[in-house]
Amino acid sequence: MQIKQITILGGSGFVGSHITHRLSNAGYSIKVLTRRREVNRHLLLLPNVQVVECNVLDDAALESEIKGADAVINLIGVLHDARKQGFDALHIELPRRVAHFCSKLGVARLLHMSALQANASAPSAYLRSKAAGEAAVLAYGDQLHISVFRPSVIFGREDHFLNLFATLVKWLPLVFLAKPEARFQPVFVDDVARAFVLGLENSGTFGQCYELGGPQVYTLRALVQYVADVLGRKRLIIGLNDRLSYLQAYFMEFSPLKLLSRDNIKSMQVDNVCAGAFPAEFGFQPTPLEAVVPEYLAGDNPRLVYDRLRRRAGR
Repeated sequence: MQIKQITILGGSGFVGSHITHRLSNAGYSIKVLTRRREVNRHLLLLPNVQVVECNVLDDAALESEIKGADAVINLIGVLHDARKQGFDALHIELPRRVAHFCSKLGVARLLHMSALQANASAPSAYLRSKAAGEAAVLAYGDQLHISVFRPSVIFGREDHFLNLFATLVKWLPLVFLAKPEARFQPVFVDDVARAFVLGLENSGTFGQCYELGGPQVYTLRALVQYVADVLGRKRLIIGLNDRLSYLQAYFMEFSPLKLLSRDNIKSMQVDNVCAGAFPAEFGFQPTPLEAVVPEYLAGDNPRLVYDRLRRRAGR
């Protein structure tokens, strides 16, 4: 299989931007579908990248933009179902339509982003919808070369996970933490992007589902404490029991900023941890969180930057 032209849904987002950069550097021609072209100027200067406005929920528009591609990468997903239909529309129906148009148009290669612990019997609507989306895509497995990726929570400079905790630690003397013992295996965004690109033309990845996690498992409390330590802030972290966690999420659903929902609490009832080691097919080991996070969390603090450089110099 020779792939030259790739269409990416969600290519302007956090993970998508990293994948687009890697594919551009590798010499592929890329079409990134986005709702608003003008807000994605960071991609416009990349060689071989075309940013196209497209309503991916419109069948005619989606089919038109998939036509002519050699491969499609679907990264679209939402963490909060604010409209009570987003999970079904974006996690189930959209992947099904993407796979349908790939089959119809003869686009043989499809890479799909799911989520770790996606399962039809999962406690949260988010994880159940991700599992249904996987099933919808894999139903075309006899017609397409499909690979599914299931990452744990993803960290990196632009993430909405550790950066959120950093904001809380900077501004709040106390951190009331829902589900403090929930377990995660954070994976570096560049490692996720690298796995996608390495798997693109590797026939050994066809028909496979890959769990992507970092080298270490952390509780949520440990992650927040680590962020506080990196920032040099002493903060009291108060873990909430299940009832109070659910109550906190309920009130946060009324906030303009969707930081936490009751469905998120349900997702955290299941350990967000991989069943095995990082997939050997990709030929590299995942990056430790500690090797990356201080570089961007403490980047705006001159004293912390100086201390880090001094430690590197052995002083």
